[in-house]
Amino acid sequence: MSKSGYTCVRYVFCWMNVILWITGCGILGVGLWLRIAYEGYATLLPEYALLGADSLAIAVGTIAFVLAFCGCCGSWFQSRWMLITYFSLVVFMFVAEFLMGSLAFVFRERLGHIMRRELQDGLRHHYNITAHGPYSLVTIWDHLQSEVRCCGVDNYEDWYSIDAWVNERWVPESCCLPAAYVNQTEKKPCGHSENSEDWYPKGCYEQIQMWFVQRLHIVGVVGLLVAFIQLFGLISSMLLFCTVKHKRTSYTYKSYEPNA
Repeated sequence: MSKSGYTCVRYVFCWMNVILWITGCGILGVGLWLRIAYEGYATLLPEYALLGADSLAIAVGTIAFVLAFCGCCGSWFQSRWMLITYFSLVVFMFVAEFLMGSLAFVFRERLGHIMRRELQDGLRHHYNITAHGPYSLVTIWDHLQSEVRCCGVDNYEDWYSIDAWVNERWVPESCCLPAAYVNQTEKKPCGHSENSEDWYPKGCYEQIQMWFVQRLHIVGVVGLLVAFIQLFGLISSMLLFCTVKHKRTSYTYKSYEPNA
């Protein structure tokens, strides 16, 4: 590689990793904010807390931070071990992303069934009407049903079989339609009216699933962008590594020409 070509690749690679470093810091900050602001939602699916948006954002932000640091330092100081560390981390991320995407596609229906089962099990056996802390299951379900305007996992009948009120056809007040909630009385809350016309007819699982499906195109665009950056990082880091190695052995950027 010529001196001008090496310099161009080096500076582009360095600035690309500066942008990646800033992006990693931003993603890490968003992950920490989600962890603090929406900590209670992990109680809905405690077995899958590590797959939450906050955990993934923290993991991706941390990896991007370390990756960009190795890339910038390796390019700026022409460090071969940092460049090879960068190359190895990018390869590892690329393989991990491919495997995770493939597994998610192959087992997408099974994952949906498992999530529905976990939600139903938590609602049926762990919903405690006496616990009203900020991160309790009661508070999280009430907030979810009020915001998404849904009731239960599949529908309002999921509330008929919970341990908190056995043999009762009740639902929480967060399932009530706005008009029914306003017209309820202290003696007869709308959740105890046993009139399903006063409650949201759709379950929360269907609403959440629709929300994710509508945003899959964003995930696809981001995935393609990340794959392009990773591909450029792989090629650039290997070019820089080979050029630095050649430079240190020959003390020149130009190849020696054979004698005529």
